[in-house]
Amino acid sequence: MSNVPADLKYAKSHEWVRLDGDTATVGITDHAQHELTDVVFVELPAVGRKLAVGEACAVVESVKTASDIYSPISGEVVAVNNPLVDNPALVNTEPYAGGWFFQLKLANPAEVNAMLSPESYQAQIGG
Repeated sequence: MSNVPADLKYAKSHEWVRLDGDTATVGITDHAQHELTDVVFVELPAVGRKLAVGEACAVVESVKTASDIYSPISGEVVAVNNPLVDNPALVNTEPYAGGWFFQLKLANPAEVNAMLSPESYQAQIGG
């Protein structure tokens, strides 16, 4: 599988989740950033905001378009990636590392079970 890390879970809307105990780091996939092209602006959710599954919570703008980012799971935002605000290109260069968007304290860890596996996500994007 190219560009789909095996240690992540995926949303159909192209967000990924990396779990660490009851905390989830959220970003967008390499496929999504490739479709957006050059990211020039990122708006992140506020720390302390409570999010529901599928709720629009961030915005990413590229030279081509602006897109909402949806929370793939429910929880409370406990951290945001502030360096992304000053350097939104990290979404393009490091979508699975330095280009993450926010971290959530999970409200319902079982929701992760409904997310796509790496294989299912790869099949969705036609890989």
